[in-house]
Amino acid sequence: MNNAHSVSFGPYTFHRDQRLVSKTGQPVPLGGRALDILAILLETPGQFVSKDTLIGRVWPSSVVEESNLRVHIAALRRALDGQRYILNEPQRGYCFVAPSPVPSPRLRHNLAARLSPVIGRDELLGSLVRRLGGQRLMMLTGCAGIGKSTLALALAERVLPRYRDGVWWLDLATVQAPNRLLDYLSETLHLQPCVGAHALCEQLAARQLLLVLDNADLLLGACRHLVHTLQARAPQVSVLLTSRETLQVPGEWVHHVPRLALPTSADRGGVEQAMLYPALQLFVARVRAGQQGFVLRSEDLAPLCDICRRLDGIPLALELAAAQVEALGIRGLQKQLHNGVQVLRRGRRTAVERHQSLTAALDWTYQRLSLPQRWLFLQLALFKSAVTLPALTELVAGTELAHADLAYLLARLVAMSSLVVEPGPGPRRYRLLNSVRSYALAQLRDPLQVARLQQGYGHYLGPFSGRPFVLQLVEQAAHAD
Repeated sequence: MNNAHSVSFGPYTFHRDQRLVSKTGQPVPLGGRALDILAILLETPGQFVSKDTLIGRVWPSSVVEESNLRVHIAALRRALDGQRYILNEPQRGYCFVAPSPVPSPRLRHNLAARLSPVIGRDELLGSLVRRLGGQRLMMLTGCAGIGKSTLALALAERVLPRYRDGVWWLDLATVQAPNRLLDYLSETLHLQPCVGAHALCEQLAARQLLLVLDNADLLLGACRHLVHTLQARAPQVSVLLTSRETLQVPGEWVHHVPRLALPTSADRGGVEQAMLYPALQLFVARVRAGQQGFVLRSEDLAPLCDICRRLDGIPLALELAAAQVEALGIRGLQKQLHNGVQVLRRGRRTAVERHQSLTAALDWTYQRLSLPQRWLFLQLALFKSAVTLPALTELVAGTELAHADLAYLLARLVAMSSLVVEPGPGPRRYRLLNSVRSYALAQLRDPLQVARLQQGYGHYLGPFSGRPFVLQLVEQAAHAD
């Protein structure tokens, strides 16, 4: 099976997007360089690629001996059961040779192979599995990095046996424009090309399957139209979506993915008790994955709990922080996080770009806010604790935001998973999560971002009208902790 996203040879499949090789559905352990080499050889199967070309592309910024290449070729051959896939001729280089294709059973899914277990979600997964049994339309929503896609993949794996015609994953972040959604769906499900959603859904009318639309917020309007049509014309098709914003269509069941549980400042238990919390479990598991023999010491427990609280129990933030422990140590990482989340820059090479740093994940959200939403988002960063609408109204008196519909803007930020509502009686209290607040303050402390904000403000409200307000925000951000 060859398509734009994967190449199969024998029992193996190379998943281009995930940079992963699987064997009969199970991941094959391979290093990053070996995967780079395989990807290059698979670009031109049957043709030799010179050693110099391989070295130049795999190590573009380094001087590398030919022996390094041989080491990774050997590792690749061992992982792929010998030399039958990769040939070598001294003067010509290396060549990928696929065996004769053999018939394979019709695929029932295109789910990526899992590389690591899902931590802290067992009870939630069980309830979602039961709920999906009687639900045709389910939405998993939440803030950047909360683990919507991870949860959706685990859920899809568990319910696969229920669907006669399989479970099919569509990453909408790879779709260039709304009018390409139907083409992508047709290609994934091996349907005939269609002009519109009605014609496409006619082909699905007799099929019993689950569609997983990941990152639906990027194509919200197109997804809404597709779901409406599926509901009317394909009664056996169920849809699971992940999004930072809900579709708001009839029959949609929404679950807000929670943060991982973490110790409160009042908890005084030892390491064993602390490791009952999923946030710490995930952090330690990711540290151990990159640092063999890591042991959580009792003296590191307090700073680690502080790290987890600063990162709000957000899985992506915890994973990125864990990747820094080998270089910084627990206490060094805690100190760096006092200066903001910019330290969380190095993630897994296999992750999509927006998940390779926390800043990239938050940029993804921030860039999709309207100008008034951005200004309010940045204003909220000046509050270390939760704030009510009356208090916020009083604060912005005399600025351009005084003329905005603050209640509407707050509701939109909540709906887009950029702002949380604190539980409790009385007026609604709004708060940015710690990591999100740190990101917003960094925007106000970056001269380039401030210049863009001033330019956007002036364009929106007239020349120079926003300058005093922007400078006021910047001055206040400089003294915010």
